[in-house]
Amino acid sequence: MSLEKILSISGKPGLYQLKNQTRGGFLAESLIDGKRISVSTRHNVSLLSEIAIYTLTEEVPLATVFSKISEKENGGEAINHKSSKDELEEYFFNVLPDYDEDRVYASDIKKVVQWYNLLTKHGITEFAPKEEVSSEEE
Repeated sequence: MSLEKILSISGKPGLYQLKNQTRGGFLAESLIDGKRISVSTRHNVSLLSEIAIYTLTEEVPLATVFSKISEKENGGEAINHKSSKDELEEYFFNVLPDYDEDRVYASDIKKVVQWYNLLTKHGITEFAPKEEVSSEEE
């Protein structure tokens, strides 16, 4: 499973896997407890594949950040997301040295680490988007 079907829903804890579309929104299954919920279109929902982290020069996709964490941890879990602000910032600096400290807050780092650990716990370790093979005919 790729990050294309993993959601973050504002106001709801954890991450969700997109299951089905409905008339007024969609069904999502929690990665924390496996419960299915109906999410209406008025909820603020973000696909993990669309989220990026600010650096000093560009925006780095979340999948790339997850890949760097995985590389650093040899595919294992990262630091605990409940660690102190300083520990989280030091850890994130080791993963992504040029992240923009003015625009990436400790709460953002905490969320990224928490999401990475949740995905790893559920066996989702392929973070890089699959390359689409397209043949152009002229």
